[in-house]
Amino acid sequence: MGVGAVKTDVKDMLLAGFAGSVAGASSMAIGEFVSVYTQYKVEVAQMKRDKRALVPLLAAALIKDYNIRLLVLVALASLALVVFGGVGAVLGKVPIVGSCVRILFGGWMAMAISYGLTKLLASSGLEL
Repeated sequence: MGVGAVKTDVKDMLLAGFAGSVAGASSMAIGEFVSVYTQYKVEVAQMKRDKRALVPLLAAALIKDYNIRLLVLVALASLALVVFGGVGAVLGKVPIVGSCVRILFGGWMAMAISYGLTKLLASSGLEL
């Protein structure tokens, strides 16, 4: 419509429309590539970190008492959350304490929801 407002020739309008379509499609394709590649890099980094997240599970596997095992898991996971929050804050150049607290509380909420839902499923008689 923009070209049609100043040019009456069909050829100009078709050429401008085609160029706009190609530019828009190219922009979307490149944006999607960047997004997917970035997500790929995040996933690869997460897999590398997961090999180290393994540490709380290994520590917990050595503890026989259920309550102590849960406390150790929560403590180790909390420590990891604070460390990741701090690293993210430094990399993002934002206040460290706020970032650590946000990540820690978010992680605690996720742990509580996971624990609660799993307990609920187990108490309903579902075999896990």
